[in-house]
Amino acid sequence: MGIPKLGPVIAIDGPAGTGKSSATRHLADVLGFIHVDTGAIYRAVGYLSLERGIATSDRVDSVRAADLARSVHLEFRRIPQKNPANRIFADGRDLTDFIRTPEVSMASSRVSACAEVRAALLGLQRRLGCVGKTILEGRDIGTVVFPDADVKFFLTATVDERAKRRLVELEASGTDSPSFEDVKAQIVARDHGDSTRAVAPLKKAEDAVSIDTSTMTLDQVVKLMESIVRSRLGLS
Repeated sequence: MGIPKLGPVIAIDGPAGTGKSSATRHLADVLGFIHVDTGAIYRAVGYLSLERGIATSDRVDSVRAADLARSVHLEFRRIPQKNPANRIFADGRDLTDFIRTPEVSMASSRVSACAEVRAALLGLQRRLGCVGKTILEGRDIGTVVFPDADVKFFLTATVDERAKRRLVELEASGTDSPSFEDVKAQIVARDHGDSTRAVAPLKKAEDAVSIDTSTMTLDQVVKLMESIVRSRLGLS
């Protein structure tokens, strides 16, 4: 990869709504690892692309999107008094509360399908991960960003369960929530776009541990992952 790892790296992949973000946050807290939310990175670029007219409901200007990805300064900051505490900033501006809407989800999927954008953000993700004792979540962490990750997970869940979870998330944010069927259709469309794109499609790494979270509580998922990580890395 060109960048030496200074400690263990954990990769967590899977489609939207499988509990990746929550599981990663809690697992990072339990292990004392750094959480790198690569999905939030693409969502931030997607949000800014919508804001600047680079992306619309049905298209994206890949050249301008790549220029944006190369020029914007993205970073994570931990702010304990806020929820979530792990927050993403773009050129010093906190975007965390604006990047989880259905519109931004679709924009980030379109933006992430651009090879130039992925190339621009690949180095950033690797630099953030190579500091060691890190957990990265996304859709191509175990296959593209960190194929040499020390432990890999691939989370799944039924479409209906994922739609229910996304509705709860949207309602909690205080935004106008679409119908269950609309959310379900958006998830199906997102899955199709993520898994069929030409560059770094969503897929399970051959050596990843697959976990179906459909009927599991968050605590159960985290405890299972923690047990596997501690066993693989020899942690007490």
